[in-house]
Amino acid sequence: MKLTRPAPGPHSETIIALIDVVLFLLIFFMLVGRMDATAPFDVTPPVAQTGRDMPAGGATLSVAADGALALDGRALSRDGFAPALAALLAEDPALRLRVNAHREARLRHVLPLVAGAEALGVRDVVLVVTPRPGP
Repeated sequence: MKLTRPAPGPHSETIIALIDVVLFLLIFFMLVGRMDATAPFDVTPPVAQTGRDMPAGGATLSVAADGALALDGRALSRDGFAPALAALLAEDPALRLRVNAHREARLRHVLPLVAGAEALGVRDVVLVVTPRPGP
């Protein structure tokens, strides 16, 4: 007695191979594509230095949560900031400015002050920060 195999029927299309191809294409384009815009030049961000003593000398600009200002402990208006800083720069052209802003202060209150100080000739601006408590 001779056993014969039945004739193979038509193969069903399998979708597994298609899923593999799509997965490989997805991974390829994720690796090759850019996820964010990069600058056309090298940008090295600054490194925060915590745990070190504050540099001595200079003036301290305090910014309250509501945007009120004080320069070396004397309250002043936004319009009075530039003349007061210019007077300090006349005494010491290498003046260092420490900016001590409240953590709730808006950036729109702080950045124009730093830019104004830079326009007046301040070359060294130190931002005062509080380090996170250790574990």
